[in-house]
Amino acid sequence: MSDPLTLVVFSRAKPGKEEELGQRLLALVEPSRAEEGCISYDMHQSKEDPAVWMAYENWRSEDDLARHFEQPYLKAFAALQDELLAEPLDIRKFSLKS
Repeated sequence: MSDPLTLVVFSRAKPGKEEELGQRLLALVEPSRAEEGCISYDMHQSKEDPAVWMAYENWRSEDDLARHFEQPYLKAFAALQDELLAEPLDIRKFSLKS
């Protein structure tokens, strides 16, 4: 099993799609939190730019994260990226260092 990891994902809505992107991102929170291996999953909206959202996720392992990406609800969101996002998702992985 791999070490726990943190994922930080930034997304920017296309003009006029800010509200729809927010609704769709918030709809990912509860099912993601219910997945095995999800330690935490939180969605944030920028205070300076309402078009920018950030997901802050903690996963037990790379395997759990890989299973997360295969979930039907996440694939459905991915299918809407061209319609909703002004730019590709900015996905960054981090490991905890003490």
